[in-house]
Amino acid sequence: MPSSDDRCSLRSLAAGESLAGTASTIRHWLLLEHPGPWGRDGLLDARLPEGLGRDLRALESRTGARVLLIRKPGRAPASPGGRILCVAIDTRDAWCGSVILDRIIDTPSLDPRTRGSFDAEAIDPLFVVCTHGRRDPCCAERGRPVAGSLAAAFPDATWESTHVGGDRFAGNVVAFPHGLYFGRVEPDEGPGIARAYAEGRIGSLERYRGRSSHPFHVQAAERALRDHLLLDRIDDVGLEHVDRRGDLADVAFTTTSGRLRVRLGRVQGTPMRLTCHAAREEEASAWRVLGIDRPEPET
Repeated sequence: MPSSDDRCSLRSLAAGESLAGTASTIRHWLLLEHPGPWGRDGLLDARLPEGLGRDLRALESRTGARVLLIRKPGRAPASPGGRILCVAIDTRDAWCGSVILDRIIDTPSLDPRTRGSFDAEAIDPLFVVCTHGRRDPCCAERGRPVAGSLAAAFPDATWESTHVGGDRFAGNVVAFPHGLYFGRVEPDEGPGIARAYAEGRIGSLERYRGRSSHPFHVQAAERALRDHLLLDRIDDVGLEHVDRRGDLADVAFTTTSGRLRVRLGRVQGTPMRLTCHAAREEEASAWRVLGIDRPEPET
């Protein structure tokens, strides 16, 4: 285990690694209430009935969804009588639905793509904070204080979760149902980000990693355009067209200032150990903005 002064989050910050375009690319999510402990692998090592973790992994492979285990800060159950809250999310159109099951062993039968299996009650917004310390200590050390401050302000909407991606950007917050990722969030920043999201805004562009329904280059382009125009409302920027050719990409958006194009190129980052448990250094690629302009009108 590395010392506390050699954490991956500190290495990433020292390297000046940008948060833009780093959100895990996931459209469908299934969040399952489970108090933990979770173990190194969120599903396979959690304290679940025998074989359930493998069945949930198979669900992920079958549906393309990400399954997260979630719990209330302090591990107090949200559902009475040991029942299991299950939340399905589609980040492409910000849809969210839920169902409560009597037995956790029945969760592999769920398909988060099948909306008819879930009650589309108004349970959003929902804020998930990665606190999966057995996966990476940064997530516990930096995530739990964020979860605590968020829970104090939004007790019904805040959950701790297993790995969401990007341990080195802890504390990580994901705002659902849009799937907006925020990284390096400090405890005193969490409530402000949550309040802004509830109002339809991205409360901190500086902490904004991207929207999980978009690939990395689109996330990077959106963040650059928002920074350029100072647009913080979620609906201010709409994806229109993507043209990627290897390490180059053009991404067109509709905005409150008209139609704009962001041109990007992929570059390699500084070699480093990307997680606290990594045994070797790797280069994380990133997308660098080459220009922002108005595309030629179509003929």
